[in-house]
Amino acid sequence: MKYLETDKKYKRYTITTALPYANGPVHIGHLAGVYVPADIYARYLRSMGEEVILIGGSDEHGVPITIKARKEGVSPQDIVDRYHNIIKQSFEEFGISFDIYSRTTSKAHYETASDYFKRLYDEGKFVEKTSKQYYDPEAKTFLADRYITGTCPHCGNEKAYGDQCEACGTSLAATDLINPKSALSGAEPELRDTKHWYLPLEEYEPFMREWILEGHKEWKTNVYGQCKSWIDQGLQPRAVTRDLDWGVKVPLPDAEGKVLYVWFDAPIGYISFTKELVQNDWEKWWKDQDTKLVHFIGKDNIVFHCIIFPAMLKADGSYILPDNVPANEFLNLEGDKISTSRNWAVWLHEYLKDFPGKQDVLKYVLCANAPETKDNDFTWKDFQTRNNSELVAVYGNFVNRTMVLTHKYFEGRVPQRGELNDLDIQTIEQIKQFPERIGRSIEQYRFREALNEMMNLARLGNKYLTENEPWKTIKTDASRTATVLNISLQICANLAVLSAPFMPIVASKLSDMLNMKQFAWFEAGGCDMLSEGEAIKQPTLLFEQIDDKQIELQMQKLQAAKKENELNQASVAPQSEDISYDDFSKMDIRVGTILEAEKVAKTKKLLKLTVDTGIDKRTIVSGIAEYYKPEEIIGRQVSVLVNLAPKTLKGIESRGMILMAENLDGSLSFVSPDKVLKNGSTIK
Repeated sequence: MKYLETDKKYKRYTITTALPYANGPVHIGHLAGVYVPADIYARYLRSMGEEVILIGGSDEHGVPITIKARKEGVSPQDIVDRYHNIIKQSFEEFGISFDIYSRTTSKAHYETASDYFKRLYDEGKFVEKTSKQYYDPEAKTFLADRYITGTCPHCGNEKAYGDQCEACGTSLAATDLINPKSALSGAEPELRDTKHWYLPLEEYEPFMREWILEGHKEWKTNVYGQCKSWIDQGLQPRAVTRDLDWGVKVPLPDAEGKVLYVWFDAPIGYISFTKELVQNDWEKWWKDQDTKLVHFIGKDNIVFHCIIFPAMLKADGSYILPDNVPANEFLNLEGDKISTSRNWAVWLHEYLKDFPGKQDVLKYVLCANAPETKDNDFTWKDFQTRNNSELVAVYGNFVNRTMVLTHKYFEGRVPQRGELNDLDIQTIEQIKQFPERIGRSIEQYRFREALNEMMNLARLGNKYLTENEPWKTIKTDASRTATVLNISLQICANLAVLSAPFMPIVASKLSDMLNMKQFAWFEAGGCDMLSEGEAIKQPTLLFEQIDDKQIELQMQKLQAAKKENELNQASVAPQSEDISYDDFSKMDIRVGTILEAEKVAKTKKLLKLTVDTGIDKRTIVSGIAEYYKPEEIIGRQVSVLVNLAPKTLKGIESRGMILMAENLDGSLSFVSPDKVLKNGSTIK
């Protein structure tokens, strides 16, 4: 059964999700943009009795991974092993119902990607071209764009990358940079000839115009618009190989030091993962016209999944093409773009520690606020409000009230329904409409709309229960109370089925409390899902209030990340003018120990110190009171400039200076020896 006529021709569904880079954990932007909608869609189709596979995995090749490995002094394999496990565990704990979550470093993927390239190569589908590319003469390697830095020609940012300036957001070619430098050695790179293989996208342009611009006008506006823009500008050849030592090796004898470009190898992962999952039966999921292929991605992957990957599939000729690519826009965080490099993110593995057992709360909020047609914003205040005012006050309150009253008045058994009045009949008719309304929205990839309809069912239940006041009618008409609670329990049962794609953990708990059997989606909508006289369990709260303290802690964490990033981005003071060695040798710097310390009256910054310099015990006035308490520094060994001319401060003669290091935020720290030395030891 389908709610959309166009879907009736399909026997099965292949659903893929964008492959996250295994160079860091996943955050709420990933979840909102890709994995929550994909999971909702897959769970819904399964509940409709459809044959479905949900395919996911980690993208473990590409320059970002090699950069991180180089920074940490480990191998790329070490990096991907670490983050693949973190990512996979996060998805498992959030209940993303992958049929397989694999990785592009698997043996099966290497074989599949290599065979795919070789097949297209043997059929003459690639063009061989020699081009100029930057080469590091010291590191003796060609440089990927991200390994080249220089000055942006548009905004003057001196730390722009060879593919993009992160200061102004402009896409660049490495040759656009002014004063380019190798990020590996700092050397000035040289342009050298290198040979690569290209997919001639221009040959597929007429096909793309017909297939997308004429055949898929139903695609989301943001997806269709981006595809049209690319096609109208004229498609250009795209390199499928690159000079790198990390990735799927190009399976040709004259391709030493070359791998498949990550954009070519990664989408083939969908196919290789399917092979891992179903082995010899994989072709029906990728080559049978009765299979519907849907890609769930973010907007930064639209071109790859709507133009480039379909061109690869078309070049082979035996594969089905995607029926839809319902890409989402980006989710921002507290008004700012989510950034992994700036740690401006809510990481899933950290959320699970801070809000244990609240996976469905986050999934609900992310779906309710999903960036389906435009960029949207996640705020912790909205997260708290939606939990407290919607999940607790509407959904949870209705379920709890209904079940508590059933135990109070009818010994925890589904009461017998009596004569129905107009409100009962109207409510029952409304309940019948929800499966189709929610299902139709899901099938059209309008997940926010579908979620709101599901909550409208809970709102209907709350309204019905409140208007009928069974806690009052029990005193005068027990039959009326029984009817109201029977219908309310049936609404609860419908909620257990219809909220399962959105909040599977909560729906499972509710089903268990109601002692329900498992219902298919199209069996919902009725008011006979629970049999009269059947026992229900004692209710437990499905949701709980989130207080201000919990939200404040999250805001503090973000502010700390922002401050740390500001420090990292702050400019270091330029070097002072050169001095001679004779100038430096005039300074007599010794190790001393602070014997006494007290605040100088009527000042905020000054401490009066008594310091044993090994030469004598002297008084030094130091402006460090904002950073150190007097009692904390007694006994501390410090560096003292002992031959500084005396100076009177606040009536106190100060003989010498304590040397301090000033951080980029202005805070001060002692410059001290790393082990105890004799007072008077010279510093040279």
